[in-house]
Amino acid sequence: MSGLSQAEAFARIRLLRSPNIGPVSYAMLLGRFGDACAALAALPDLSRRGGRSYKAAAADKIEREIDAVRKAGAKYLFHDQPDYPALLGEIASAPPILTWRGDLALASQPCVAMVGARNASAAAVKLARDFANALAAEGFTVVSGLARGIDGAAHQGALPRTIGVIASGIDIAYPPQHSDLQERIAAEGLLIAEQPPGTEPRGSHFPSRNRIIAGLAAGTLVVEAAPKSGSLITARLAGEAGREVMAIPGSPLDARSHGCNTLIRDGAVLVNTPEDVAELLSGFDGNPRSTFREPAAGFDYASDELADAEPAELADLLTTAPVAVDELVRQSGEGAAAVQLALLELEIAGRLVRHAGGRVSLAA
Repeated sequence: MSGLSQAEAFARIRLLRSPNIGPVSYAMLLGRFGDACAALAALPDLSRRGGRSYKAAAADKIEREIDAVRKAGAKYLFHDQPDYPALLGEIASAPPILTWRGDLALASQPCVAMVGARNASAAAVKLARDFANALAAEGFTVVSGLARGIDGAAHQGALPRTIGVIASGIDIAYPPQHSDLQERIAAEGLLIAEQPPGTEPRGSHFPSRNRIIAGLAAGTLVVEAAPKSGSLITARLAGEAGREVMAIPGSPLDARSHGCNTLIRDGAVLVNTPEDVAELLSGFDGNPRSTFREPAAGFDYASDELADAEPAELADLLTTAPVAVDELVRQSGEGAAAVQLALLELEIAGRLVRHAGGRVSLAA
C-alpha cells in the first residue's frame, strides 16, 4: 500500500466494497470529495438525497479481506499508484483496486490479449499456443482469462510472459482443472483479480473480467469464437477503448469460426501470422487500423468539476429503459458534471443501473 496512508488505503477498499459502488461511482466520489475517508462519510447524505437510507461496508469485513489477501500471498494495487498499468487506467471503467500475485512489471510491458472458444478445435488450440509463444518471444506479454480452450493454450504458450485475469477472488482457482496453471502463472507470470478474496465467479463477473483483459492490451486477438461468445464481448470492449481488434479467419463450415469471420466483416483486422500481430501492435500510438469500434461518448467533464457541481434534476427524464448519459445532458440542459452527480446520488441509493456503452436506467 505504498504511497497511501494506511487509513486512506483501508477507506478506499471499504468504499469500493460498499453497496451500489462501482468503478464509475467510486471515481466520481473521489473526484468530488478528494479522498475515500471523506467520501465514506458523505455516503449516507448522498443516498438520502437519492431517496434511500444507507449503510457502508462494515470495517471488520474489510479487516478480514485484507487478512485473506495477505494469506493468499497477494497485494493490493490502487488506480493512482505509479505501477498501475497505464493502458488499463485509460478505460472508462478502470478497476480502482486490484489484487495481484507475481511479476507486476509484466503489465507495464507491451501487451496483447488473446481470447477464444472454450470448446476450441484441436487446430485452434495449437494455433493459439504457437501464436502466444511467438509473441512472447517478440517481447509481448500475452493476456488472457484462464478459461478452458484458447485462453489456457495462450497462457501455456507464453509462459512466463503472461497475465491471467480471473473472475473470482485471487485465492479461488477457476476453472478447477486450471488450478495448476493458475498457480504457475502466479509464480512465474502475473495473476490479477478484481473481486475480493473468497469470491466464487458468477456470470456478471466475466464481462467485468473481460474489460480488464481488453484494457491491459494494445490489441485483442480472437483466435476462434462462436457468435455471441464472451470472446466477442472482449473484442467489442477493446474496440470501445480504441484498441486494435484482430481475428484469425476460419472455415464458414465450422460454427466456431463464425465469430471471427463476423468480426473481420465488421472491421477487425484479419491476421494470419504472429508477425501480422506484432507489426500492428509495435509502437501502437492509439490509432488502430481496425474500424471495429463504437464512437466514444461526448460530454466529458474534469473530475475537479464535480467538487463544485450541484446535482441536475433528472426525475422526469429517467425510466427503466436505458438511455445514454449524453442524451440526459442534452435534454436536461445541465452540465455533464451536474448530470453525473445526480446519477451518482441515485446509484448510491440503489435506484440506478449502469449499462454498457455509457447508458443508464432506473432500477426495475
